[in-house]
Amino acid sequence: MKLTRIVPILLAASFAFVTLAQTPSVGTRLAIPNSKLPVDVLVQGPTEAPGDLQVICLFSSVPENKLLASLATMDQQLGGLLTTVRTTALFRGDLGETMLLTPKPGVIAARHLLIVGLGDRTTFTAAREELIGEIVYAESERLGVAAPTFAPTVIDGGFTGTDTGTIGAEFITGFLRGRAVAAALHAGNTGPAPIVTRLTFLAGAAHALDTQKGMAAILNAK
Repeated sequence: MKLTRIVPILLAASFAFVTLAQTPSVGTRLAIPNSKLPVDVLVQGPTEAPGDLQVICLFSSVPENKLLASLATMDQQLGGLLTTVRTTALFRGDLGETMLLTPKPGVIAARHLLIVGLGDRTTFTAAREELIGEIVYAESERLGVAAPTFAPTVIDGGFTGTDTGTIGAEFITGFLRGRAVAAALHAGNTGPAPIVTRLTFLAGAAHALDTQKGMAAILNAK
């Protein structure tokens, strides 16, 4: 298993689209109508979501920050690698820190996995997600990923003090800012043409509609 340091990204899959009236289930993809950028909320875990690049987040690598739910599953699929890099200080979980992994085919559904640090869990606020969104956009462009997939994994990292709609709204605010920067650089002949065309945001069934609503408020703003 190849292990490299770098900065964040994610990707999409092909599941059925549903309307807001339906109850989300695994594999459900919720589109955001009239969005300035095609964005879907996919009810799927990060180990199962296919794509070229999957992004997850981890809080600071301290013993009390356990890997829960999808993060525990990801660690198991990777043969305990997440635990290893955290306990050996190879990944400290500092805010904005990144690590890019290239698992062997079939270990997880995505070809590449990017881990992004969220910093201290005890002082975490949703506002940090704006920076994460900027990083994900910038790295998607740098790595040539047109359709990144992102799993915030905040709740699975043990933090329950904020709602998923706010997390989604802050993240997409940063993602759109990154998009605006890339467009401005290209318009000024100081950067390549942007290539990111869509985003898939992973959420659990219980949080998918709230996440969709929070992101829609930003994406549909005039």
